Amino acid sequence: MSKMSPQEMAQILAKGLLSFPVTHFGKDFSFAEGPYREHCAWLLSFKRLTGLFAAGGTGEVFSLTPAEVSTVVTAAVKETAGQTPVIAGCGYGTVNAVDMAKSAEQAGADGLLLFPPYLMAPNQDGLMAHIEAVCKATRLGVIAYNRDNGVLTADSLARLCERNPNLVGFKDGVGDIELMMQVYAKMGDRLTYIGGLPTAETFALPYLEMGVTTYSSAIYNFMPEWALAFYDAVRAKDHGKVMKGLKEFVLPYIAIRNESKGYAVSIVKAGLTAVGRTAGPVRAPLTDLNPDQFARLKKLIDAAKPV
Repeated sequence: MSKMSPQEMAQILAKGLLSFPVTHFGKDFSFAEGPYREHCAWLLSFKRLTGLFAAGGTGEVFSLTPAEVSTVVTAAVKETAGQTPVIAGCGYGTVNAVDMAKSAEQAGADGLLLFPPYLMAPNQDGLMAHIEAVCKATRLGVIAYNRDNGVLTADSLARLCERNPNLVGFKDGVGDIELMMQVYAKMGDRLTYIGGLPTAETFALPYLEMGVTTYSSAIYNFMPEWALAFYDAVRAKDHGKVMKGLKEFVLPYIAIRNESKGYAVSIVKAGLTAVGRTAGPVRAPLTDLNPDQFARLKKLIDAAKPV
Protein backbone atom coordinates (compact mmCIF):
# COMPACT_ATOMS: atom_id res chain seq x y z
CA MET A 1 0.00 0.00 0.00
CA SER A 2 1.45 3.37 -1.02
CA LYS A 3 2.22 5.84 1.76
CA MET A 4 2.21 8.80 -0.66
CA SER A 5 -0.77 11.05 -1.06
CA PRO A 6 -1.85 11.69 -4.65
CA GLN A 7 -0.62 15.27 -4.35
CA GLU A 8 2.79 14.20 -3.03
CA MET A 9 3.15 11.71 -5.86
CA ALA A 10 2.29 14.33 -8.48
CA GLN A 11 4.73 16.86 -7.04
CA ILE A 12 7.56 14.33 -7.18
CA LEU A 13 6.82 13.41 -10.80
CA ALA A 14 6.98 17.07 -11.86
CA LYS A 15 10.54 17.55 -10.66
CA GLY A 16 12.48 15.31 -13.02
CA LEU A 17 12.57 12.75 -15.80
CA LEU A 18 10.14 9.82 -15.99
CA SER A 19 11.07 6.29 -17.01
CA PHE A 20 8.76 3.97 -18.94
CA PRO A 21 10.55 0.60 -18.89
CA VAL A 22 9.77 -2.01 -21.51
CA THR A 23 8.28 -5.30 -20.36
CA HIS A 24 10.69 -8.19 -20.80
CA PHE A 25 9.55 -11.37 -22.54
CA GLY A 26 11.21 -14.73 -23.02
CA LYS A 27 11.38 -16.61 -26.31
CA ASP A 28 7.91 -18.02 -25.58
CA PHE A 29 6.62 -14.45 -25.03
CA SER A 30 5.98 -15.03 -21.32
CA PHE A 31 6.87 -12.30 -18.84
CA ALA A 32 10.51 -12.56 -17.75
CA GLU A 33 10.40 -11.16 -14.22
CA GLY A 34 14.08 -11.57 -13.39
CA PRO A 35 15.41 -9.62 -16.40
CA TYR A 36 12.63 -7.03 -15.95
CA ARG A 37 13.60 -6.40 -12.35
CA GLU A 38 17.28 -6.23 -13.27
CA HIS A 39 16.41 -3.65 -15.91
CA CYS A 40 14.43 -1.58 -13.42
CA ALA A 41 17.37 -1.74 -11.01
CA TRP A 42 19.70 -0.46 -13.74
CA LEU A 43 17.36 2.42 -14.57
CA LEU A 44 17.10 3.32 -10.90
CA SER A 45 20.87 3.17 -10.37
CA PHE A 46 21.33 6.60 -11.93
CA LYS A 47 19.48 8.11 -8.93
CA ARG A 48 17.69 10.75 -10.99
CA LEU A 49 14.30 9.31 -11.84
CA THR A 50 11.22 10.94 -10.36
CA GLY A 51 8.84 8.22 -11.52
CA LEU A 52 8.82 4.71 -12.95
CA PHE A 53 5.78 3.72 -15.01
CA ALA A 54 5.19 -0.03 -14.93
CA ALA A 55 3.16 -1.64 -17.73
CA GLY A 56 2.73 1.64 -19.55
CA GLY A 57 2.55 2.13 -23.30
CA THR A 58 6.25 1.39 -23.76
CA GLY A 59 5.68 -1.57 -21.46
CA GLU A 60 3.13 -3.03 -23.91
CA VAL A 61 0.18 -2.75 -21.52
CA PHE A 62 -2.08 -3.33 -24.53
CA SER A 63 -0.68 -6.83 -25.03
CA LEU A 64 -0.76 -7.89 -21.37
CA THR A 65 -3.62 -9.56 -19.57
CA PRO A 66 -4.91 -7.74 -16.46
CA ALA A 67 -3.29 -10.46 -14.34
CA GLU A 68 0.04 -9.89 -16.11
CA VAL A 69 -0.24 -6.15 -15.54
CA SER A 70 -0.60 -6.83 -11.82
CA THR A 71 2.43 -9.12 -11.92
CA VAL A 72 4.54 -6.52 -13.73
CA VAL A 73 3.48 -3.77 -11.32
CA THR A 74 4.23 -5.97 -8.31
CA ALA A 75 7.71 -6.70 -9.69
CA ALA A 76 8.36 -2.99 -10.23
CA VAL A 77 7.19 -2.09 -6.73
CA LYS A 78 9.42 -4.73 -5.15
CA GLU A 79 12.48 -3.68 -7.15
CA THR A 80 11.92 0.04 -6.68
CA ALA A 81 11.48 -0.35 -2.92
CA GLY A 82 10.35 3.23 -2.41
CA GLN A 83 13.19 4.86 -4.33
CA THR A 84 10.75 6.62 -6.65
CA PRO A 85 6.98 6.52 -7.27
CA VAL A 86 5.70 3.55 -9.26
CA ILE A 87 2.84 4.41 -11.59
CA ALA A 88 0.78 1.53 -12.97
CA GLY A 89 -0.90 1.47 -16.35
CA CYS A 90 -4.62 0.70 -16.49
CA GLY A 91 -7.33 0.96 -19.11
CA TYR A 92 -9.62 -0.95 -21.48
CA GLY A 93 -13.33 -0.79 -20.59
CA THR A 94 -14.40 0.98 -17.43
CA VAL A 95 -15.06 -2.19 -15.42
CA ASN A 96 -11.67 -3.62 -16.35
CA ALA A 97 -9.94 -0.30 -15.66
CA VAL A 98 -11.49 -0.19 -12.19
CA ASP A 99 -10.33 -3.74 -11.46
CA MET A 100 -6.83 -2.93 -12.70
CA ALA A 101 -6.74 0.20 -10.53
CA LYS A 102 -7.69 -1.80 -7.44
CA SER A 103 -5.09 -4.45 -8.25
CA ALA A 104 -2.40 -1.80 -8.69
CA GLU A 105 -3.25 -0.29 -5.32
CA GLN A 106 -3.04 -3.71 -3.67
CA ALA A 107 0.30 -4.30 -5.38
CA GLY A 108 1.71 -1.16 -3.76
CA ALA A 109 1.74 1.22 -6.73
CA ASP A 110 1.80 4.94 -5.95
CA GLY A 111 -0.35 6.11 -8.85
CA LEU A 112 -2.18 5.20 -12.04
CA LEU A 113 -1.77 6.16 -15.68
CA LEU A 114 -5.28 5.83 -17.10
CA PHE A 115 -5.35 5.02 -20.79
CA PRO A 116 -8.35 5.82 -23.03
CA PRO A 117 -11.18 3.28 -23.02
CA TYR A 118 -10.83 0.43 -25.47
CA LEU A 119 -12.14 0.82 -29.06
CA MET A 120 -15.16 3.06 -28.41
CA ALA A 121 -15.10 6.80 -29.07
CA PRO A 122 -17.24 8.18 -26.22
CA ASN A 123 -18.64 11.68 -25.89
CA GLN A 124 -17.37 13.94 -23.11
CA ASP A 125 -19.95 12.73 -20.60
CA GLY A 126 -19.03 9.10 -21.21
CA LEU A 127 -15.31 9.79 -21.04
CA MET A 128 -15.76 11.72 -17.81
CA ALA A 129 -17.76 8.85 -16.33
CA HIS A 130 -14.97 6.43 -17.27
CA ILE A 131 -12.27 8.53 -15.59
CA GLU A 132 -14.38 9.30 -12.55
CA ALA A 133 -15.19 5.63 -11.98
CA VAL A 134 -11.47 4.87 -11.74
CA CYS A 135 -10.82 7.86 -9.48
CA LYS A 136 -13.61 6.81 -7.11
CA ALA A 137 -12.37 3.22 -6.99
CA THR A 138 -8.94 3.98 -5.54
CA ARG A 139 -7.04 6.24 -3.17
CA LEU A 140 -4.16 6.43 -5.62
CA GLY A 141 -3.36 9.51 -7.64
CA VAL A 142 -4.68 9.25 -11.19
CA ILE A 143 -3.07 10.67 -14.35
CA ALA A 144 -5.43 10.99 -17.31
CA TYR A 145 -3.73 10.11 -20.59
CA ASN A 146 -5.24 12.48 -23.15
CA ARG A 147 -4.90 10.77 -26.53
CA ASP A 148 -6.66 8.95 -29.36
CA ASN A 149 -10.32 8.34 -28.42
CA GLY A 150 -9.88 9.76 -24.92
CA VAL A 151 -9.40 13.49 -25.45
CA LEU A 152 -10.88 15.74 -22.75
CA THR A 153 -11.77 19.38 -23.19
CA ALA A 154 -10.45 21.88 -20.66
CA ASP A 155 -13.96 22.29 -19.22
CA SER A 156 -14.44 18.53 -18.82
CA LEU A 157 -11.07 18.21 -17.11
CA ALA A 158 -11.92 21.05 -14.73
CA ARG A 159 -15.22 19.41 -13.77
CA LEU A 160 -13.47 16.11 -13.11
CA CYS A 161 -10.86 17.80 -10.94
CA GLU A 162 -13.56 19.52 -8.87
CA ARG A 163 -15.16 16.18 -8.04
CA ASN A 164 -12.03 14.01 -7.79
CA PRO A 165 -9.16 15.34 -5.66
CA ASN A 166 -7.03 12.33 -6.61
CA LEU A 167 -7.05 13.28 -10.30
CA VAL A 168 -3.66 14.93 -10.11
CA GLY A 169 -2.03 14.50 -13.51
CA PHE A 170 -2.62 15.19 -17.19
CA LYS A 171 -0.47 13.45 -19.80
CA ASP A 172 -0.74 14.89 -23.29
CA GLY A 173 -0.47 12.51 -26.21
CA VAL A 174 -2.29 14.71 -28.74
CA GLY A 175 0.05 17.57 -29.56
CA ASP A 176 -2.74 20.13 -29.84
CA ILE A 177 -1.01 23.28 -28.60
CA GLU A 178 -4.24 25.29 -28.44
CA LEU A 179 -5.90 22.62 -26.28
CA MET A 180 -2.82 22.35 -24.06
CA MET A 181 -2.85 26.10 -23.48
CA GLN A 182 -6.56 26.02 -22.68
CA VAL A 183 -5.96 23.28 -20.14
CA TYR A 184 -3.01 25.01 -18.49
CA ALA A 185 -4.75 28.39 -18.44
CA LYS A 186 -7.77 26.87 -16.70
CA MET A 187 -6.07 24.42 -14.35
CA GLY A 188 -2.68 26.00 -13.62
CA ASP A 189 -0.84 24.29 -10.77
CA ARG A 190 -3.82 22.08 -9.89
CA LEU A 191 -2.29 19.34 -12.07
CA THR A 192 1.10 17.92 -12.95
CA TYR A 193 1.54 17.98 -16.73
CA ILE A 194 3.45 15.26 -18.56
CA GLY A 195 4.60 15.22 -22.16
CA GLY A 196 3.39 11.97 -23.68
CA LEU A 197 3.80 12.23 -27.42
CA PRO A 198 5.91 9.51 -29.13
CA THR A 199 9.61 10.29 -28.59
CA ALA A 200 8.67 13.09 -26.23
CA GLU A 201 12.14 14.65 -26.43
CA THR A 202 11.08 16.20 -29.75
CA PHE A 203 8.43 18.34 -28.06
CA ALA A 204 10.06 18.85 -24.66
CA LEU A 205 11.36 22.39 -25.12
CA PRO A 206 8.20 24.03 -26.52
CA TYR A 207 6.06 22.11 -24.03
CA LEU A 208 8.14 23.42 -21.13
CA GLU A 209 6.87 26.89 -22.01
CA MET A 210 3.33 25.59 -21.42
CA GLY A 211 4.00 24.30 -17.94
CA VAL A 212 4.92 20.73 -18.94
CA THR A 213 7.96 20.18 -16.72
CA THR A 214 8.44 16.48 -17.35
CA TYR A 215 7.93 13.85 -20.01
CA SER A 216 8.03 10.12 -20.63
CA SER A 217 11.41 9.13 -22.00
CA ALA A 218 11.46 5.79 -23.82
CA ILE A 219 15.05 6.52 -24.85
CA TYR A 220 16.01 6.32 -21.18
CA ASN A 221 15.55 2.54 -21.50
CA PHE A 222 18.77 2.11 -23.47
CA MET A 223 20.62 5.46 -23.22
CA PRO A 224 19.87 6.71 -19.68
CA GLU A 225 22.82 9.05 -19.34
CA TRP A 226 22.10 10.64 -22.72
CA ALA A 227 18.41 11.01 -21.82
CA LEU A 228 19.23 12.69 -18.51
CA ALA A 229 21.68 15.10 -20.16
CA PHE A 230 19.06 15.99 -22.75
CA TYR A 231 16.47 16.57 -20.03
CA ASP A 232 18.90 18.87 -18.21
CA ALA A 233 19.40 20.85 -21.40
CA VAL A 234 15.63 21.19 -21.79
CA ARG A 235 15.13 22.41 -18.24
CA ALA A 236 18.00 24.86 -18.66
CA LYS A 237 16.41 26.04 -21.92
CA ASP A 238 19.74 25.48 -23.63
CA HIS A 239 18.50 25.64 -27.23
CA GLY A 240 21.92 24.82 -28.66
CA LYS A 241 22.28 21.54 -26.76
CA VAL A 242 18.66 20.58 -27.37
CA MET A 243 18.98 21.13 -31.11
CA LYS A 244 22.26 19.22 -31.15
CA GLY A 245 20.58 16.24 -29.50
CA LEU A 246 17.62 16.42 -31.85
CA LYS A 247 19.70 16.65 -35.01
CA GLU A 248 22.33 14.07 -34.10
CA PHE A 249 20.11 11.43 -32.52
CA VAL A 250 16.40 12.04 -31.95
CA LEU A 251 15.34 12.98 -35.48
CA PRO A 252 17.34 10.17 -37.21
CA TYR A 253 15.92 7.78 -34.58
CA ILE A 254 12.39 8.96 -35.39
CA ALA A 255 13.05 8.46 -39.10
CA ILE A 256 13.74 4.76 -38.47
CA ARG A 257 10.75 4.48 -36.15
CA ASN A 258 8.47 5.94 -38.82
CA GLU A 259 9.43 3.34 -41.43
CA SER A 260 6.71 1.02 -40.15
CA LYS A 261 3.55 1.27 -38.09
CA GLY A 262 3.83 0.04 -34.52
CA TYR A 263 7.56 0.68 -34.16
CA ALA A 264 7.30 3.09 -31.20
CA VAL A 265 7.83 0.18 -28.80
CA SER A 266 9.76 -2.10 -31.16
CA ILE A 267 12.55 0.42 -31.65
CA VAL A 268 13.01 0.77 -27.89
CA LYS A 269 13.44 -2.96 -27.45
CA ALA A 270 15.82 -2.95 -30.42
CA GLY A 271 17.77 -0.18 -28.70
CA LEU A 272 18.20 -2.36 -25.64
CA THR A 273 19.46 -5.22 -27.78
CA ALA A 274 21.87 -2.82 -29.47
CA VAL A 275 23.47 -1.91 -26.12
CA GLY A 276 23.65 -5.55 -25.01
CA ARG A 277 20.67 -5.52 -22.65
CA THR A 278 18.04 -7.40 -24.62
CA ALA A 279 14.43 -7.40 -23.40
CA GLY A 280 13.21 -10.07 -25.78
CA PRO A 281 10.74 -9.65 -28.64
CA VAL A 282 7.59 -7.56 -28.83
CA ARG A 283 4.28 -9.38 -28.70
CA ALA A 284 1.97 -9.52 -31.70
CA PRO A 285 0.42 -7.55 -33.27
CA LEU A 286 3.66 -5.55 -33.01
CA THR A 287 6.68 -6.64 -35.04
CA ASP A 288 10.40 -6.28 -34.42
CA LEU A 289 12.71 -4.18 -36.57
CA ASN A 290 14.17 -5.91 -39.62
CA PRO A 291 17.95 -6.58 -39.74
CA ASP A 292 18.72 -3.51 -41.86
CA GLN A 293 16.76 -1.21 -39.57
CA PHE A 294 18.42 -2.71 -36.51
CA ALA A 295 21.88 -2.23 -38.02
CA ARG A 296 21.18 1.43 -38.75
CA LEU A 297 19.79 1.95 -35.26
CA LYS A 298 22.84 0.37 -33.65
CA LYS A 299 25.14 2.55 -35.71
CA LEU A 300 23.18 5.60 -34.61
CA ILE A 301 23.35 4.60 -30.95
CA ASP A 302 27.05 3.80 -31.13
CA ALA A 303 27.74 7.24 -32.61
CA ALA A 304 25.59 9.11 -30.09
CA LYS A 305 27.44 11.85 -28.25
CA PRO A 306 26.50 13.63 -25.02
CA VAL A 307 24.36 16.72 -25.55
